Amino acid sequence: MTETRLSFKEMCARFDVTPRTLRYYEYIELLAPEREGRSRFYGPREVARMKLILRGRRFGFSLEEIRQWLLIYGKKGERPQLEAWLQLADRQLVALDKQKAELDASIADLRALRETAVAELDKL
Repeated sequence: MTETRLSFKEMCARFDVTPRTLRYYEYIELLAPEREGRSRFYGPREVARMKLILRGRRFGFSLEEIRQWLLIYGKKGERPQLEAWLQLADRQLVALDKQKAELDASIADLRALRETAVAELDKL
């Protein structure tokens, strides 16, 4: 693997994504690799963008939200991009906290139901 450019195959391997995923990210303009004939090469900019895309997905952002956020930098610069990021992050933190509370409640309910089943089994 070269440090400055990754081939299509190397990019898939480095980020553990399928070729279909990588082509889709290019199709929706999240990535813009260099092309030489039919070959694609990914430089430092695309590698950095891929890291941001995967991190954003892990946090629960949609691909369109990530795409719009990445576009801000090119059109308006770093400050507006960071301001937009803070708004997205604040919104997503609220959503994740809600999901966590719901998950904690489900786990507690399941544990209680399991304990009831164990108690019933002991009676038999």
